[in-house]
Amino acid sequence: MNTWNYTNKPDFILVGLTDSKEIQLVLSVLFLLIYLVTVLGNIGMMLIIRLDVQLHTPMYFFLTHLSFLDLIYSTVITPKTLENLMTSNKSISYIGCFTQMYFFVLLAATECFLLSSMAYDRYVAICNPLHYSFVMSSRFCSALLTGSYVLGAMDSTVNMICMGTLDFCNSNVIHDFFCETPALIALSCSNTHDIEFIIFVFAGSTLLLSLITISVSYVSILSTILKINSTTGKQKAFSTCASHILAVTIFYGTLIFTHLKSNKSFSLGKDQVASVFYTIVIPVMNPFIYSLRNKEVKCAVSRAIKKREESSGHIR
Repeated sequence: MNTWNYTNKPDFILVGLTDSKEIQLVLSVLFLLIYLVTVLGNIGMMLIIRLDVQLHTPMYFFLTHLSFLDLIYSTVITPKTLENLMTSNKSISYIGCFTQMYFFVLLAATECFLLSSMAYDRYVAICNPLHYSFVMSSRFCSALLTGSYVLGAMDSTVNMICMGTLDFCNSNVIHDFFCETPALIALSCSNTHDIEFIIFVFAGSTLLLSLITISVSYVSILSTILKINSTTGKQKAFSTCASHILAVTIFYGTLIFTHLKSNKSFSLGKDQVASVFYTIVIPVMNPFIYSLRNKEVKCAVSRAIKKREESSGHIR
């Protein structure tokens, strides 16, 4: 019997996405390009919001932090994935693996609550516009943001404590491209029933609480929009929510598909496609979703370009 004593804390081996050298080359180039666009897109979004005074509103305050989360979220996963694809080194240390898993859960859970805060912001803006400035004060926005990080940290800490109690005595080969909870549970030789239940409850509570907040907000928003008489007014009200609805649908759809099922059923194929989507693809999509579909961001970019051209003209 091939035993592996985890108490010595040796390296885990990440199998990755494929054994084919040709496909690895294609994926490494693709993921590198995606990562570069992710970094530039999210930093660009944060800079535009920071530099343009007209975007200093609660909605863009949350959007700044969404870009920050996506940037870190992608950085936690993609560089190690690229290393595995481009080199023969498939190993990741025990501490490195659990650190990656901790920050992955922390950032994913925080993003759930941040998206909830953004939905509530849209609810107040459309359903209670006269009191918007009072309700969505700087202090309240900061409290919502802090709460998102605290709840995300609680979820991640519970996940880490549960995973730390498991024994990995059969194998150190992770059938995934990063240290994800279901893939690690599948390796354990311990009885994981109680651990899976606790993780399921906390992950499910995070998804459920945030989804209820988002759903109630948008049901109220839809009810208010339907009461607007003019077609132009309805379109304007809906356009302020369209980007957020699209981002929420993509993010939650892949998370629910991957995590709200038995961890022992983890397998290659559909699970990995979903994992690639929400760890590598979604962080690059959000800047485009919130910029290409947002007139205010487009105008801010135009103003920034115009200022730069005017500055260059004065220098000459």
